[in-house]
Amino acid sequence: MTGPDGPEVVGQDGVGVPDALQRLWTPHRLAYVQGSKKPDEGCPFCHLPEKSDEDALIIARGKTVYVVLNLYPYNPGHLMAVPYRHVADYTDLTAEETVEVAEFTQHAMRVIREVSSAHGFNIGMNQGVIAGAGIAAHLHQHVVPRWGGDANFMPVIGHTKVLPQLLGETRQLLAGAW
Repeated sequence: MTGPDGPEVVGQDGVGVPDALQRLWTPHRLAYVQGSKKPDEGCPFCHLPEKSDEDALIIARGKTVYVVLNLYPYNPGHLMAVPYRHVADYTDLTAEETVEVAEFTQHAMRVIREVSSAHGFNIGMNQGVIAGAGIAAHLHQHVVPRWGGDANFMPVIGHTKVLPQLLGETRQLLAGAW
């Protein structure tokens, strides 16, 4: 609880050796970890291509893959290469899908560098729920642009990610450069 003098600190006796660490308890995250608050509206990656590019935040469409902005980005420009086909495992992609995911990932890196001068990238797939996939049933490759100093205390302490640009504006910028 936060009062006029800042957060309320509650002491508790118990077992253990005191350390110099403070604890930030986030019990609201348990529902997400356990999966009890995930919407059951079907696969969003299967429904996105039915919408307009602007409404779905789609940057580009290929023959077997499309590129879409992440709705909950780690950084501005965080996007994903997604096969149209509903497939969960990387080993189940066709050769054509594998090539197009790779080509779209490379092109995304070039575009992001051009429009925002990214210093680096985190690129990857979380295969399975246990590996951190939020939507494990539909494979998607993340492309997360990084800049020196882009990580700070806000996500950890403030439970807040600071993003300097609205998703629609980011989509317009990247799509225009694609």
